[in-house]
Formats: sequence, structure tokens, C-alpha cells
Amino acid sequence: MTMGRMDMDAAGAGSPPKIRVWDPVVRMFHWGLVGLFAFSFLTGDEWKQAHIRSGYAIVGLLLVRIIWGFVGCHHARFSNFIYDPITTLGFIRDSLAMRAKRYIGHNPAGAAMVFALLLAISGIATTGYMMTTDAYWGVEWVEEAHELLVNLTLGLVGLHIAGVLLASIEHKENLVRAMITGRKRAD
Repeated sequence: MTMGRMDMDAAGAGSPPKIRVWDPVVRMFHWGLVGLFAFSFLTGDEWKQAHIRSGYAIVGLLLVRIIWGFVGCHHARFSNFIYDPITTLGFIRDSLAMRAKRYIGHNPAGAAMVFALLLAISGIATTGYMMTTDAYWGVEWVEEAHELLVNLTLGLVGLHIAGVLLASIEHKENLVRAMITGRKRAD
């Protein structure tokens, strides 16, 4: 079946129909980034070579996701989840009041988070690479920017998790499972 088409849940005909939303590239990027970011965070000062290799793997993931954001399936394309700031702020207000519209793909807050995380992690990778070069090795502002971006990203991750939990409760839908299976409720 193609992305976006409905199919029946494996549980049987009594379950609500599901729609395929998150393709394998998006899911592998997401969970790969989760694992590599956690590994990089834990190995930072303790295991430099592994930390650097993990950083390069993250750059590879970022490149794949950015390309996929232009050529991938419907819900993976950036053009399908760009919202203006007023729409995003209104969505956040409605979410906090537990009355936000349900989206099949990225909701406005989730879309803003995707872009914020892509930018922050790109900044971490850039400053991390800079610290390995002769020109920037030992330069204090580069190291401070790297650490600041890591801490900012940890904050964004916390907000992302809170948003996923809030939306899961509000819409009675397990969004973590959806990011594992790729399927969401069709209605």
C-alpha cells in the first residue's frame, strides 16, 4: 500500500481504521537521532573518538532528512507542514486548553519543533566539527556555543516530549506508537 492509504489495524475489524503517516525514512531518522544524540551527550568529554564518530553519523542523518524533506512522501515534506507563527501560537493556546484541532501529520507546534531541532542540531554538529579543526581547536566561544546549543536542544527535547504527551492525551492517541508503527487513527 502507498503512504496515506487506509488499512485495517492488525487487531481486527473492530479497531478504527489506521492511515500510514510516518514512512520508514522519517521513523529511522527520528529514532536514530534519539539514540545518537543520547550517545553523543553521554560520551562528550569521556570518549572523544566515539563522540566525534557519533557526530558524523548525526550529520549523515540530518542530510538524509533534509533531502527527504524535499523529495519524500507527503507527510515527510517540509512544504506540507509549514505554518505561520499566528497559526502556531493559536494551536499552542488551543492545546493548553485541550481543544486543539487534530492533525494527521505534523501539527503546527510539532512542525515548529522539527525546524527548531533541525537548526539546533545542525548548529551542534557545525560547532562540534569546528572544534576538531586547527583553526578553531581550543577557541573558547566555539566550545561555549557548542555547549549552549546542546543545552538548548535538551530543552527543546523536553518540550517535544511534553507536547507529544499532551497531544496523545488530548486526542486519545499514542503518538509514540505512531512513530514506531508509522500509523495513526484515520479519523
